[in-house]
Amino acid sequence: MILVGLTGCIGSGKSTVSSILALKGAKIVDGDKIARELQEPGTPILARLVDTFGSILLPDGSLNRAQLAGIVFGDAERLHALNAIMRPAIAEAIEVRIAQHRDSSDVVVLDMPLLVENPRSDLAAMVVVDVDPEVAVQRLIKYRQMSESDARARLAAQASREVRLAAADFVIDNGGSPDDLEPQVERAWEWISQLPPWSQTDS
Repeated sequence: MILVGLTGCIGSGKSTVSSILALKGAKIVDGDKIARELQEPGTPILARLVDTFGSILLPDGSLNRAQLAGIVFGDAERLHALNAIMRPAIAEAIEVRIAQHRDSSDVVVLDMPLLVENPRSDLAAMVVVDVDPEVAVQRLIKYRQMSESDARARLAAQASREVRLAAADFVIDNGGSPDDLEPQVERAWEWISQLPPWSQTDS
């Protein structure tokens, strides 16, 4: 197994890069997807979120993500409370999924928004999808219907662009068009495929 981290700020297009890598054969472990699964109706995590943050459910019983985001982003204490609930559960689920590939020849991409903030010692490399923060803000407003203040609060809760780039072993610039992105991901895939595999000493 070759284990690679993939990260980028919200609005960077990280998920698009991840989907292209999946088409090339990478096995994706998606932190955001895991978080959503943990928050589905009937789960213990959702019950804890309701206990902590109050009425945050939609009429169908699912989590009102926009409402929860409005509560925690911009409020350090409430964001800390959310992280205390979610991060251990996400980390445990990630380890289970990565373990399924340990003894294989798979390229496993750990797609995580806060990977720089929560580094791992077992990664062969860190791939960062980079974009100007102002471009990210405009994308969040246009494609996710966020308010500008909400978009900026989300970005402020993550590592700075400079810190993220300093942690990168390979940078994909997604400030341009989809046509500009594809060849960069192809180069990243070729580079990833030559990386050393995971070994027991990495963990």
